[in-house]
Amino acid sequence: MSIYVGNLSYEVSQEDLSQVFAEYGTVSRVQLPTDRETGRVRGFAFVEMASEAEEAAAIEALDGAEWMGRDLKVNKAKPREDRKPSGGGGGNWGNNNRTSRRNYN
Repeated sequence: MSIYVGNLSYEVSQEDLSQVFAEYGTVSRVQLPTDRETGRVRGFAFVEMASEAEEAAAIEALDGAEWMGRDLKVNKAKPREDRKPSGGGGGNWGNNNRTSRRNYN
């Protein structure tokens, strides 16, 4: 399982997060998503720890804690939902096409 960490400072690094969460156990992995266009940190991260007990301890201690000038939001990450392709309105784009309204009889 993974921990969601939100409301992060835009100045945070993976190393910063690893150090903070290491106080509660072994950090297996840190993911710090960045914006595709700007390359800037997006303000949230995912942290994986070695055990559920370590994750629970980190969540309990850090949720709502102030760090780097911000109140952290820390909880169990929810599984990623399958996303439908964006753009086009779900395949109904042809309904507004003028040729679809013509009578060819």
